[in-house]
Amino acid sequence: MIKDYVAFDLETTGLSPETDQIIEIGALKVKDGKVVERFMEFVKPDNPISPIITNITGITNEMVADARDTQEIMKDFVDFCGDYILVGHNIMFDYKFCKLYANKYGYSFEKKGIDTLKIARKIHKEFESKSLGVLCAHYEIENKAAHRAYHDALATAKLYQCMAHYYEAQYPKVFE
Repeated sequence: MIKDYVAFDLETTGLSPETDQIIEIGALKVKDGKVVERFMEFVKPDNPISPIITNITGITNEMVADARDTQEIMKDFVDFCGDYILVGHNIMFDYKFCKLYANKYGYSFEKKGIDTLKIARKIHKEFESKSLGVLCAHYEIENKAAHRAYHDALATAKLYQCMAHYYEAQYPKVFE
């Protein structure tokens, strides 16, 4: 298991990196298996957040009204990530948004990543759903603020560590 990484999650206005926007970034830096630094930021989108997204995330237009813009936040987030490996649940969704915005503003975002969804598909084939919520329930990981970026990132880090604890010996390659 990787002991040093950045677990992260985004909340967005929709599913398309090309047409939708980031509204929240949450991340935690883990060194030797312990959280040493946190990143939590709302991002001000160009367009209003739809009621559907507010219902899912709890993030309102009022909450992002005074947030910094994407360019400033992406620079800080890229700096926060440094050379760390990224960990995420369905990581490519979030990675595509980050890479698109980082490139748009001239920041490099070439990262290696570990996907807890990919791991779960390998070790929990019997589960009908491998959503973060289902997996957290299985491992008794409490996530009182699901669909909020930092809390989902923290739950993902805990999930990664739990799955590694139980399955790394059996499936060492999927945890690298």
